[in-house]
Amino acid sequence: MPTSRLSVVVTRRLPEPVETRMKELFDVTLRDPDLPMSREELTAAIRGADVLVPTLTDRIDASLLAQAGERLKLIANYGAGVDHIDVATARQRGILISNTPGVVTDDTADMAMALILAVTRGIPAGLAEMQAGNWSGWAPMTHLGRRIGGKRLGILGMGRIGQAVARRARAFGMQIHYNNRKRLRPEVEEPLEATFWDSLDQMLARMDVVSVNCPHTPATFHLLNARRLKLMKPAAVVVNTSRGEVIDENALTRALRAGELGGAGLDVFERGPDINPRLRELPNVVLLPHMGSATLEGRVEMGEKVIINIKTFADGHRPPDQVVPGAL
Repeated sequence: MPTSRLSVVVTRRLPEPVETRMKELFDVTLRDPDLPMSREELTAAIRGADVLVPTLTDRIDASLLAQAGERLKLIANYGAGVDHIDVATARQRGILISNTPGVVTDDTADMAMALILAVTRGIPAGLAEMQAGNWSGWAPMTHLGRRIGGKRLGILGMGRIGQAVARRARAFGMQIHYNNRKRLRPEVEEPLEATFWDSLDQMLARMDVVSVNCPHTPATFHLLNARRLKLMKPAAVVVNTSRGEVIDENALTRALRAGELGGAGLDVFERGPDINPRLRELPNVVLLPHMGSATLEGRVEMGEKVIINIKTFADGHRPPDQVVPGAL
């Protein structure tokens, strides 16, 4: 590697401590204003930089990578998910990919539990009534929700975040069930008193709440499709804090409108901000603007990981969070 400072382009605004440290270490171009880069801006960035620091709002596909300059050697993603990056093509072009795994585990699991409670207890409806000044006093049959203690929670994807959701839900008295590519080791499964289901269809048919915590891959695209949603109990609730593409959003909307599901809590959406308008109208749905990882502490930690990955690469070593295509 050259002894001069690396040229680094960051595609979105990051917390001030992260940007300050980047300016100290690298020849960095920061983003202002805080808007997604256009295709033309991304093209210019990858043509002139040694390192690109994108986020999930940036689509780094094969056609964009084909325009990369000879200097670009590392894409240090700000975030754990890399489904917006064509990792295989990047590696073919000699460009390494790194990410920031493990940082947002607790934050995302907290949000999953918040959505479970918000949907099952009808919190948004109560909040709206209070903010509108329409509350006339307590009554025994108003705002009746469902108790979560004793209910079955089915976790789809039992990685770090799925396990963190399980620990929280267990503390609320929920029964833990999960579907995963591989069964957990006994020393992980037993403290959670978790039941493994090899068949996703059979698990879905028996759950009261389903939490989506698996990544988006070709194998998980529309994993919860119309057929599988019909397997679920009419009173069941679906919560998604992972990736919107895992659920067929139109099929979910139809099931909710038809009364075939009890409710949904969504922090992610199949087409980003372009949400099915019918989904917004449903009273048993809680929608959040991708807030699962949005804590100041988490965002700073993510930035610190990005810096460590870049600095390690600059020193001639493998980034500690290098993404390997075969492991995805």
